[in-house]
Amino acid sequence: MLKKFIDNPVLSTVISIIIVILGILGLVTLPISQYPEIAPPTVQVSATYQGANADVVMKSVIIPLEEEINGVEHMTYMTSKASNDGSAVITVNFKQGTDPDMAAVNVQNRVAKATSLLPAEVIKTGITTTKRLSSEIFSFLLFSSDGRYDQKCLDNYLRINVMPQLKRIDGIGDATVYGGQDYSMRIWLKPDVMAIYGLMPSDVIRSLNEQNLEAAPGKVGENSDQTYQYVLKYTGRLETPEQFGDIVLKGGENGHLLRLKDIATIELGALSYASSMTAQGKHATYVSISQTAGSNAHDIIKECEAVLKEASKDFPQGMQFGIYSNANEFLDASITKLIHTLIEAFILVFLVVFIFLQDFRSTLIPAIAVPVAIIGTFFFLKLFGFTINLLTLFALVLAIGIVVDDAIVVVEAVHAKLDEGAPSAKEATVKAMSEISTAIISITLIMAAVFVPVTFVTGSVGVF
Repeated sequence: MLKKFIDNPVLSTVISIIIVILGILGLVTLPISQYPEIAPPTVQVSATYQGANADVVMKSVIIPLEEEINGVEHMTYMTSKASNDGSAVITVNFKQGTDPDMAAVNVQNRVAKATSLLPAEVIKTGITTTKRLSSEIFSFLLFSSDGRYDQKCLDNYLRINVMPQLKRIDGIGDATVYGGQDYSMRIWLKPDVMAIYGLMPSDVIRSLNEQNLEAAPGKVGENSDQTYQYVLKYTGRLETPEQFGDIVLKGGENGHLLRLKDIATIELGALSYASSMTAQGKHATYVSISQTAGSNAHDIIKECEAVLKEASKDFPQGMQFGIYSNANEFLDASITKLIHTLIEAFILVFLVVFIFLQDFRSTLIPAIAVPVAIIGTFFFLKLFGFTINLLTLFALVLAIGIVVDDAIVVVEAVHAKLDEGAPSAKEATVKAMSEISTAIISITLIMAAVFVPVTFVTGSVGVF
C-alpha cells in the first residue's frame, strides 16, 4: 500500500492537496468557543409571588411545579430555591447529550399542567421557562461617569436602546441584565392612615384592578338612525403618579371621596430594591452574554463590541460602557500559542534535520508534511462535531510533536539506506518504509489507544 504512494508521487501530491483544501474548509467553518460543551443541559423555571415569604412560595408555587415537572423525559435531578422576596427558581438537570431545545419544550408542557394549581398572582406575573446557559463569553457594564444617572435610568436606557440590538446577533443564547432596576410605579401605603379609614391592602389592590385596566367601552349611535357612529375611548392603564393618586378607594358622606393619594405615597421607582451595583464608585448595570450550542464565540464577541461602539455614539453625556470580561482574550492567546508552537516546531525540525543530515532537500520534506497533517486535522474536527476551543487547541499542540517525530524518523531512515549504498532515493525510500512503517503506525496507535478506554465513560467526564 505504501509502495503505491511512493511509485505514484502525483497521486500522493493530489491527496495532500485535497487534505489541505478540506482542512482549510473545516478551519473557516468550525465554531470557536472558549470551552467544549461539557456541562449537561439544564432548564430553569422562574416565577414570582409578590409579597410572599419563602415558606409560602415553597408550599404554593414550588411544590406544585415540582410534582408536575418530576419525571420529565431524560431528567436526572432538579433543585429548587425559594426566597423571601417572593421569587421561586427550579433548575432541572438532564442527561448529557439531551437536546436542550426539546428539554425546554418538555418542561414547559409540564409547567402548563400545573398552572391551575398556582395562585392567581403568580399566573398574572408569568412563569418563565428558559434554557440555562452557563457559557458566558462576554459581559460589560453601563455606568454613569459623572453620577448624574441613577441605576433605574441606566437600566431603562439599556433595555430600550442597547439590548434589542444585542439579542438580534446570531448565536447569542441569552443576554441577562444583573443589578438592573426596571421602572415601576411604587405605592408606599401608610398603615396608620389606612387604619383610620378601616382599609386593608387587599382593598387597595381591588381598586387598582378595577380602575387601572384596558377596557373596551363600545360605540355610540350603533342602534340609531344617525349617520355616524362614535367609538368611545377609555383612559386605560394609568401612567403617572398623579393619575394613580386619583384612584377612588371609597366614598363617604356629603360626596367626599377617599383617594389613593390620601393613604399612600406614590412615586415612579424601581420594581425591586433588592440589589444595587456600582462601577468605579458610580451607579451601574451589568449585562452578561452567553452563546448557543455550536455558535462561533469569536464572531459573537466581535459583533457585540461593534454594537456597543455604535450605540455609544448616541449615549447621553456622562454615560459610558466598560467591558468586564471577554473570552476572546483567552481564545486569541491560545491561537497565538498554537501558532508559536508551530513555528517553533518548524525551526526545531529544520535544525535537527539540517544539522544531522546536512541536506537542505531533506529538511523540506518534514517542513511540508507537518502543515499538511495539521491543516487536515481541522476537517476531521468538523466531521466529528468538535469546536475550536482551549482543549482542542491544546490537543493539537500535543499532536504536533507526534507528526514532527514521525517525519524526522522517516527522513533519517531513508538517509541511512542511501548511506548503505541504495542506488536511488526511490529504492532507499521503499526499503526504509518496509522496515519502519509498521513501527511508526504501531507507536501512533499505542499512543492513541491510551485514550480509548476513556471514550466509554459517560457524563461530563466522558465528554472531556
